Amino acid sequence: MSDDRELQEAVSRFVRAFGLHQPDQTPCGQPIPTSEAHALGELARDGALRQSELAHRLRLEKSTTSRLVTQLITRGWAERTPAPDDGRGVLVRLTQHGTNAAARLAEARAKRFSAVLDRVPEGERADVLRALSILTKAIDET
Repeated sequence: MSDDRELQEAVSRFVRAFGLHQPDQTPCGQPIPTSEAHALGELARDGALRQSELAHRLRLEKSTTSRLVTQLITRGWAERTPAPDDGRGVLVRLTQHGTNAAARLAEARAKRFSAVLDRVPEGERADVLRALSILTKAIDET
């Protein structure tokens, strides 16, 4: 089997094993779409963000991000506010309910990743993390 085919098969197995192919739940088993979980994480980490910055970080189209933010607002997890330095700009920030949801997701994510890492032999953990970093960089460059 060629290297590119092996990579394709390995990534496909990883996606399925980690649950990334399930659109309505996170890999840590939380019943929300992964895109919403990532948006909550970005907003929880950095506070209010311009919607365009959120789109850039999530690598989503602006229209997709707009729908995503609308869904977060509908859930009561986020709000749009005018940017103080730009009359046309819009910031997205978490509400208290959204901050609580982000904290629950972070806790579930930490438990899942800890459990996964515990199953990787200690002597191979650095190699696994390095390989993921190299793969991510290669994807970023495409």
